Amino acid sequence: MPSKKVLCHGVEDMAERIQLRVGALSMIFEPQLGFLRYMTYGGKEILRGVYAAVRDRNWGTIEPRVSMVELQEEDEGFVLSFDVECISGDVDFFWRGRIVGEPGRVEFSLDGIARKSFSRNRLGFSVLHPAECAGLACRVGKVDGTVEEGVFPLLISPHQPFMDMKSIAHEVDGVRSEITFAGDIFEMEDQRNWTDASYKTYCTPLALPFPVDVAEGEVIQQTIVIEVEGTTDIVDEDRGCVLLAVESIGGENLMHIGLGLASDAGELSEVELARLRALNLSHLRVDLHLAEQGWQTVLARAWREAEALAIGLEVAIFVSDAAARQLAELAGALDGVDICRILVFHEDEKSTTAGWVNLAREYLSGLQVPIGAGSNDYFTELNRERPPVEVLDLVSYSLNPQVHAFDDVSLAETLMMQMVVAHSARQFCGDLPLCVSPVTLLPRFNPNVTGAEPEPGPGDLPPQVDVRQMSLFGAGWTALSLKYLALRGVASSTYYETSGWRGVMERAEGSALPEVFQSIAGAVFPLYHVLADVGEYAGGKVFPVHTSDLLRVDGVALVKGERRRLLLVNLTGETVAVQISGWTGAAYVVQLDERNVERAMSEPEVFRAEQGVRYVRVESLDLLPYAVTRVDLEVDS
Repeated sequence: MPSKKVLCHGVEDMAERIQLRVGALSMIFEPQLGFLRYMTYGGKEILRGVYAAVRDRNWGTIEPRVSMVELQEEDEGFVLSFDVECISGDVDFFWRGRIVGEPGRVEFSLDGIARKSFSRNRLGFSVLHPAECAGLACRVGKVDGTVEEGVFPLLISPHQPFMDMKSIAHEVDGVRSEITFAGDIFEMEDQRNWTDASYKTYCTPLALPFPVDVAEGEVIQQTIVIEVEGTTDIVDEDRGCVLLAVESIGGENLMHIGLGLASDAGELSEVELARLRALNLSHLRVDLHLAEQGWQTVLARAWREAEALAIGLEVAIFVSDAAARQLAELAGALDGVDICRILVFHEDEKSTTAGWVNLAREYLSGLQVPIGAGSNDYFTELNRERPPVEVLDLVSYSLNPQVHAFDDVSLAETLMMQMVVAHSARQFCGDLPLCVSPVTLLPRFNPNVTGAEPEPGPGDLPPQVDVRQMSLFGAGWTALSLKYLALRGVASSTYYETSGWRGVMERAEGSALPEVFQSIAGAVFPLYHVLADVGEYAGGKVFPVHTSDLLRVDGVALVKGERRRLLLVNLTGETVAVQISGWTGAAYVVQLDERNVERAMSEPEVFRAEQGVRYVRVESLDLLPYAVTRVDLEVDS
């Protein structure tokens, strides 16, 4: 039986965070990651984070192993030191970190050595400015001694806003900060391209050749200095009640929601089909690589499942330079198939060019279905190589929250950025419908490889599988992802897969690696219940829910006719009290949390039949760790 931690969260708890303070300066150090996070001055956020990373020749981030954490605190500051090993495959790098805090100043140093020779694409510090800096003026000190006056981009910048950096300074509400870099050349990228909530200043310019060979015994030293000044009071962080306010006007249409065909190639059972029908889905996505053998078999399987679910297919086609022959064959195979839309991609293009779309129209026009294109990779590629909107019926891009960071907090930060990405896409897509497909917790593949990727070791999960797929955290993340995409007017989204460890429920035979993916055989995952809760409001609207603390508790409001539903999400491992306004009247409350999650997974039909506890008025609730709570207002009879 899975442990309580796995059922509720998905992974073991992180080491306790260390709160660091020097006068009005406050920050958090995460020992497990070696990550300095949320640097504030008088409560005003200066930096989202500072960390050092080793990224291998395929841009894979080597997990740090942190040890020997020591903190010395004095009246006028602190000194924190720790050791880090980054070991994976041919990479073996050791570094010692040291963070010195003084009034108005923090210095973070890295002193490392390669313990054997390896190739890397990046090694060293990254500094994160919060996404809230958008539109703020900044001053960039260049390596050649000049100074550039600039602005943090409002719309997501497709390319580096600043290059050849030695320092950057900006001001937030009268608090001035300057960050100085030493040990390498730095440049900035707009990480919102990948839904990260930050602008990242990193070392080693991308214009230089990579991968870079690091010789055994090579010493690498870098230093980041943050200096802050301004008149402010020392502010104690308020970790009390979270305030939620539901708007009653300005809602957006709830988008069409579908799932992807299961990648394990197994047929769906009658029980699985019945559970999927209960989600009230719009479509099933199938990927057809027309240059490969067997795509006809994949299509036939997808169409059988879509027919059994009484939904249409979202057909993503991948052509090669022999596209004309491939599309002619596809046209015959699609005759009589119920299709919602066709997405056109080329195997060698990160963003589809017009020629392939025009060719698809030539051969598939008889199907009379919308034809779209964009990027099967990240929004980044769409932003850098803009889609040919003049020949498209819709624009598509995929999304996942783990290109750069993998901890819960970083994943939670990506949620609102999904709305920012859709807003930026709208600026060059006009009024064309946006199709976000698919949304996954981890990347489905690495679009930036520079060499062969290693196969998973014995007992290791595939790189596409995240244990949080079966967790309450995964359920809450899904609910809020739906919220932010819908609030920016996204027309259609495809989430995850139908079944298996990348899906919404486990197969009857159970996990292929039960030691590391501790699912319950034949059970649904908690995110199934989120999709069911939202699916009951298909054709309805989503309304904004404002929260006083985005990274603790957030919510999504659904309205259809006279029915009103509020989903509350606790994104933390702590019990949080919430106060609710704008959601008045008697209500039925169902809390999905550590007390009933196992039953909800094993007996989903029974769980979903429960009406919940009736409240005469819901004004406050206590949400257990990672809880997803449904509040249904009582409809007057």
